[in-house]
Amino acid sequence: MPITKDGEDITVKITEKAAEKIKYFASKDDKDSEVGLRVAVKGGGCSGLTYDLQITAESTETDKVVMQHGVKVMVDKKSYIYLVGTTLDFSDGLNGKGFTFENPNAAKACGCGTSFGV
Repeated sequence: MPITKDGEDITVKITEKAAEKIKYFASKDDKDSEVGLRVAVKGGGCSGLTYDLQITAESTETDKVVMQHGVKVMVDKKSYIYLVGTTLDFSDGLNGKGFTFENPNAAKACGCGTSFGV
């Protein structure tokens, strides 16, 4: 059952571009089509918390799991409170290539964008 606020689904979202990159990295690692992306938050970085991404097929019974654009996204229970409403995208612009996070829960972020604080 999705978590909603005022009737709007507020689970972690991924863009089509991010989904394509996840599929690309999974195929590059010879992972099967059931593979998804585990998104977690861990302590670290100059702002206190960092994002941790892992391509995997394994989820736990306490994970929040959503399917978007043909990709399974798994978030552990502890990380979920920091990621509710977050959009994961992929950028290949002048500032470098990589996954980017638009996190409405982040009160501050470091200059390089690799860590955040709430």
